[in-house]
Amino acid sequence: MTAVKSIAVLTSGGDSQGMNAAVRSVVRSALFHGIEVYGVQRGYQGLLNNDLRPMDLRSVGDIIQRGGTILQTARCKEFVTPEGQQKGADVLRERGIDGLVVIGGDGSYQGANKLSKLGIKTMGLPGTIDNDIPFTDYTIGFDTAVSIVVDAINKLRDTMTSHERSSVVEVMGRYCGDIALYAGLASGAETILVPEVAFDLDVVSRRMKENFQSGKRHSIIIVAEGAGSGEDIAAGITQRNGIEARVTVLGHIQRGGCPTHNDRILASRLGDFAVRRLMEGDSGKGCGIINGELVVTDIDLVVNTKKPFNMEMYNLASRLSQ
Repeated sequence: MTAVKSIAVLTSGGDSQGMNAAVRSVVRSALFHGIEVYGVQRGYQGLLNNDLRPMDLRSVGDIIQRGGTILQTARCKEFVTPEGQQKGADVLRERGIDGLVVIGGDGSYQGANKLSKLGIKTMGLPGTIDNDIPFTDYTIGFDTAVSIVVDAINKLRDTMTSHERSSVVEVMGRYCGDIALYAGLASGAETILVPEVAFDLDVVSRRMKENFQSGKRHSIIIVAEGAGSGEDIAAGITQRNGIEARVTVLGHIQRGGCPTHNDRILASRLGDFAVRRLMEGDSGKGCGIINGELVVTDIDLVVNTKKPFNMEMYNLASRLSQ
C-alpha cells in the first residue's frame, strides 16, 4: 500500500441514482483506512472554485437510499480548456490532495483523464443512467432507470389496452440504446428502436397494422432518444398506417427516485474498490464490473472506446415480440 493521506471525491455531468451510495462508500472506506476525505461541490466547477469541504461519517449518513447527489453537479466549460484543467490540478496540489475519485459519465471521465495526464492520481466510477461506459457491464443508475421505464410502460399498457391504442415511449440514453433495449425486453414492447440498429418506419408501421388486424389490442414502441424523436416516430407511423400513436416522453423522471438495491450495491462495491486501488498506487483508471468481478481499465482506453451493443439481446427481444 502506498501512502495516501488525503483524497477528494466529486460527481459530475448528469446525475444518476446511486451516486450518493458511491460517495458514501468512498468516504467511509477512506476514513476506515485513516485517509482524509474532501467532497468537491458542483463537480469540476467546484474544483476550479476551490469549493472542497471535509467529509466525515455523518456527512454521508442517511444518503444511500437517496437519488441525485449531495455533492451536486454542474457543467463547466472552463474545465474543457487546458488552462482550466491545469487550474484544477493546481487546486488539488495546493490542498494536499493525493487522489481524486470522479463519479460520472463520459464527459466526467474525459476530465479525469486530463487530470491524470497532469500527474493527479485519479479513479473514475461509471455514474450514468445511459450505460454507455465501456469496460463495465453496468453503470451506476442504469438499473434504476430501466426499472422506472418498465414501471411506466406497465401503466401505459393498461390504458393502451383499454382504448386499443398504440403508444410510443421515448427514453433517455443519448446515443446508447441500452435503456430502450433492457426496458423493452423486460416490458414486452412490440418494437424497440435504438441508434445502434437501422430501422425502417414502413416495416414498423406495417407490422403494427398487421398486429391490430390479427386481434392485438395495443402496441408499445420504445424509442431511444438517439434513434429519433418520439413525436416524429409517432407522426411517421400514423402517416403510414392511419393508426394514431400516443407519445410519452419520460425525460428526466428516469434520473430521479431511490436507487434499486442493485445500484446501491454496485455503487458501494465500486466506491470501496476505487479507494483501495488508490492506496495500492493505481492512477488513471476507470473502475467497472464485468461478469460480477470488479475490474480497472486505463481511463485513456475507456474514453477512446465505444461500448459494444448487445445484439444477442436485441435479437432475443425481436423474437419474443411476435
